[in-house]
Amino acid sequence: MQKDVSGSPRQDSTVSISGPHTASSSRSLLITLAVVLVADFMDLIDATMLSIAAPIIATDLQSSDAALQWMIVSYTLALGAALITGGRIGDQFGRRRVFLIGLAGSTLATVGSAFAPSMAVLIATRVLQGLATGLMLPQSLAIIRSSFEPEARAKAFGAYGAVLGLAAVAGPLLGGFLADANLFGLGWRAIFWVNVVIGAVTLIVGAWVLPESRAPGGTQFDLPGAGLAASVAVLVLLPLVQGSDWGWPWWSFVLLALSIPTAVAFIMRERHLVAHGGQPILNPVLLQVRAFSSGLLISLLFFGAIGAFFLLLSLYLQLGTGRTALDTSLIILPYAIGSLVTSGIGVQFATRAGRVLLVSGALMLAASQALLLFVVGEATNPSYWALAIPLFVGGLGIGLTAPVLVNVILAGVPAKDAGAASGVLTTVSQVGGAVGVAVLGLLFFNVLNASFAAAASPLAAYSAAFSAILPWQIACYGVAAALMLLLPRRAISDAPQE
Repeated sequence: MQKDVSGSPRQDSTVSISGPHTASSSRSLLITLAVVLVADFMDLIDATMLSIAAPIIATDLQSSDAALQWMIVSYTLALGAALITGGRIGDQFGRRRVFLIGLAGSTLATVGSAFAPSMAVLIATRVLQGLATGLMLPQSLAIIRSSFEPEARAKAFGAYGAVLGLAAVAGPLLGGFLADANLFGLGWRAIFWVNVVIGAVTLIVGAWVLPESRAPGGTQFDLPGAGLAASVAVLVLLPLVQGSDWGWPWWSFVLLALSIPTAVAFIMRERHLVAHGGQPILNPVLLQVRAFSSGLLISLLFFGAIGAFFLLLSLYLQLGTGRTALDTSLIILPYAIGSLVTSGIGVQFATRAGRVLLVSGALMLAASQALLLFVVGEATNPSYWALAIPLFVGGLGIGLTAPVLVNVILAGVPAKDAGAASGVLTTVSQVGGAVGVAVLGLLFFNVLNASFAAAASPLAAYSAAFSAILPWQIACYGVAAALMLLLPRRAISDAPQE
């Protein structure tokens, strides 16, 4: 069975639909691969570029602390919600068709972001972009699988991995440059316009060359289950992000409390589907598998810590220490370089020492946050190298963990459930990032506002706020490392997850 981000197993065979768009030569196959990789590259650099530009956007649009968090959370949450059913939609209606619809929707939403006159409009367009991207992403690896023969497929997946590494380096650099360069007087909006141009060109070429394919047989959509799962996330995130701005009214706590019965309703819905032979988003039986249940907690902690880190680091560097967006991107660059150094090692040795790599990477990330806490806690403007060295250590840690985490978890899951488990884990990693922004952002802004109320300088206030989140970052990675000891020793040997 193949695995996809929709949460359902896919059959190894696919139905290819011949026609004018079918790739029939080596050249068209290369163009097909390029279209898929460029579209994924756009998504991969989006979050990094926006995190670096966040302080400039917040100042220009005069946004509140909560609105700034929603700019990041809204996209991540919408993406995670769409991933639940995106793969199944492509299986039934055609992966080429759904890929192009998702790419077109994402590009149009990005145009809206580029024109956004207020943070409210920007958040709305980010939601639309997340939903559209959630349709597009599940089709990418499925298109590669259905278009390439097994021998060429391995090289295609290698190119996919190379693009992941390139995006890690290009995202910070491109985001910092575009935010500072003020190209054509566009300011931070140039970040979106670059993606609009790339998306439009990719869409035109993709409509010409991408082959069509779909899974044999029918598929089922658990839309009520998807709605309940998304509702749980919103009921948790809405009061956490908006609570301070609202003054913590009683009904914000009611929303948090309502997340519990909603989660229970979701589990009951999934059990009902299983009992009647349906295809649930999450098979409750999987929660009894130690590797999977541990993996869910690990994903929440691990990606929750990562999701908040770069946004809050950018705020500290630009609004606290007075650095430019480009300076910020150059400080973050060693993190990307560190991940490139170890990601290949992680993938190569995962089938022999996957758990050791995961624990080592998580502990390196915890150590990097401890080093940053020592540097930032002095409440002075740290030098480039004082910041770059801890970030490089963190990059080494992320390179050992992120590329192989899902495969190590899946090694402890029954083969027949691997597809469903993979989809749930992918979605949880997105939701975990949103939760991290909400929870750690709440702590950051509370400490920041208290510091300003005590007449602290911007450097002292932002140093205190950033220092406040770092012990929690250390704790997240430390607990994740402990939970990783419950995972299988080795990763499964397989292609990248869909």
